[in-house]
Amino acid sequence: MSRRELESKVAIVTGSVRGIGRATALAFADAGASVVVNGRKSAGAADEVARAVEDAGGRARVHLADVSVPDRAQGLIEAAVSAFGRLDILVNNVSHRIAKPVVETGYEEWRDVQANTVDSAFLCIREAVPHLIAAGGGSIVNIGGVSGHRGVRNRSAVAAAKAGLAGMSAALAVELAPHNINVNCVSPGSIDNYEVAGHVPDHFRENPTPMGRMGTVEEIAAMVRHLCGPEGRYVAGQTIHVCGAWNVSIA
Repeated sequence: MSRRELESKVAIVTGSVRGIGRATALAFADAGASVVVNGRKSAGAADEVARAVEDAGGRARVHLADVSVPDRAQGLIEAAVSAFGRLDILVNNVSHRIAKPVVETGYEEWRDVQANTVDSAFLCIREAVPHLIAAGGGSIVNIGGVSGHRGVRNRSAVAAAKAGLAGMSAALAVELAPHNINVNCVSPGSIDNYEVAGHVPDHFRENPTPMGRMGTVEEIAAMVRHLCGPEGRYVAGQTIHVCGAWNVSIA
């Protein structure tokens, strides 16, 4: 049975219409939180997640927004506070990935990856922090990736963005700790239903996960839930690899 450790808390999960974001929204609902479900355009999918959140025991609102745009990121945060009266948790999950050699990567493609990964996190954090402080503290979790920590060919744009999330998480953990806000980065490895269906990226195919299996979105969500709950609040400024030992293996 759920411990309901996030009862009365309010969470925003960006990019929560599928995959890790959806699983995180449901994990928060199981813990008793109210959840703002966010996607860019997928209204039907967002409504389905909201229903699942409510079925899991939480309250839900849907707010569609491209959070790489400043006023839309601001609108998402304001919508959460307007709906539920407070904000306690922000999970920056939205991202964009490409796999191209650097000489074939156009500047617009590069900027698109940065905007939809690290810029979007910055914009949401900037707007969320005053509300987290007003609530007496809270948690921020940025969803990173292994390419930001281990060399992966043809992933320079993604690596730069994901490494940026890790660095920003560390800096903000120190900056926001006096306000009782813990900030961390969760870095998934090879995750079932995380990559494009039926496609295993070269770096996971050529260097299999030591545990011999893919992880699940629920395993990532469980780590995020822990970091935002009362037993995880002293963890701050860390990048936590949930990857079946892939990140440290050289085999």
